[in-house]
Amino acid sequence: HVAMSVTKLLSRIVNPRQHNIEASKTSPSAVSDVAASIHDHTFGITSDPLTHFAAFFSALIHDVDHPGVPNPVLMEEMPMMAENYKHKSVAEQNSVDLAWLLLMGDEYKEMCEFIFENVEEMKRFRQLVINMVMATDVMDKELGALRKDRWKKAFDEEYREFKSEDEDKNRKATIVIEHLIQASDVSHTMQHWHVYIRWNENLFMELYDAYRKGRIENDPSEGWYKGEIGFFDFYILPLTKKLADCGVFGVSSDEYHNYAQQNRREWESKGQDVVAAMIEKCQQEFADLKASVEESEDLGKASMLRMKQSGHLRPLLEEVESPTTTGSVDTTYSSSSSSGQPADVKADED
Repeated sequence: HVAMSVTKLLSRIVNPRQHNIEASKTSPSAVSDVAASIHDHTFGITSDPLTHFAAFFSALIHDVDHPGVPNPVLMEEMPMMAENYKHKSVAEQNSVDLAWLLLMGDEYKEMCEFIFENVEEMKRFRQLVINMVMATDVMDKELGALRKDRWKKAFDEEYREFKSEDEDKNRKATIVIEHLIQASDVSHTMQHWHVYIRWNENLFMELYDAYRKGRIENDPSEGWYKGEIGFFDFYILPLTKKLADCGVFGVSSDEYHNYAQQNRREWESKGQDVVAAMIEKCQQEFADLKASVEESEDLGKASMLRMKQSGHLRPLLEEVESPTTTGSVDTTYSSSSSSGQPADVKADED
């Protein structure tokens, strides 16, 4: 579902000067001008197929080996994993690690040759994937504050920071990519009511299962109704506004915003009945099952064993901009306005 949303948003990235494209059909000399126009308007993203595939790949793997509990709980259950990842975006880093190990396996060697032709392209692809998957950790306050600050520098006229045209484009491209994956991760809230309810129920049942097993302390049903209203007001609706403010997603930004507003209103009127129905369904499905914390612990231990055997235990956040690195930059995407093609992504190697 997340991958489908990423594909949809990528396909909706547009250039407002559509008449230029029509002109190019009769004027061959205008073709390069149109390409450059689209490239500039979308901050280099449209002319970068590697970024497109990185976004799709990130959507596919962003929840690999997900333990079914939030990061704070995971860090308590798996202290060794938490320590390895410096207590930052633990589930997300673990997902990238495991997915990357699989991708680097012999069975995917031929596919990798099509994705990246050399080591530099591989590093760039990996950097994009790490940055996008880390962006799905929206609960980390420090990372969230960094993203808000970067947004202000790029799109808020009151706080905008402009040093050079290239740096400005790169920062905006980074933001667009992050918001693309974030919106896709919660796209069910911005679609038809029945789609929203389906995925909302899946999440509820996952957390209710963790509660009955003693993995989380609070019964999710007690605050679910009000929590969803707050989620719409303080995250979903502001996110849809930012999709519009980016100026590159065309009608999709309005579509997502309208659906989010409709779902918020419908949840306010029907949400309590929906929660009651979900509670009843959970109680029925879990009636004959016994809590098993050991099961989840075994899964986590298996993940760590695979990483131990591979020798890959370096925290991924050392490879991207984060509050735990020194001398970090606030862009992870680079494009070249002179060539009309994206340049390599800069990794933070401090």
